[in-house]
Amino acid sequence: MTASDPEGGDNEELPAIDFATFILSLSHSALVHLGDAPDPSGGPARRDVTMAKQTIDLLGVLQEKTEGNLSGEEERLLAQVLYDLRMRYVEVTRSA
Repeated sequence: MTASDPEGGDNEELPAIDFATFILSLSHSALVHLGDAPDPSGGPARRDVTMAKQTIDLLGVLQEKTEGNLSGEEERLLAQVLYDLRMRYVEVTRSA
């Protein structure tokens, strides 16, 4: 067991944790819930628009609460991710 691997397993090295990685992780979760990305557990892609909406709303709260505290690059990333996810959410819910 090491500090980088408290479980003692042979996990591959994880990416550095920063704001962009956090936003992209939440974005990927929303895409999984929208059925646009494979389920991380290896199961088939499934849609759960309620969970997708909750994750998108969470990103919106982050945008609101971090206003004025992000770098320009972080602001653009968050705005673009939110725009893309919101547009995809509308497409998915309209076709359902």
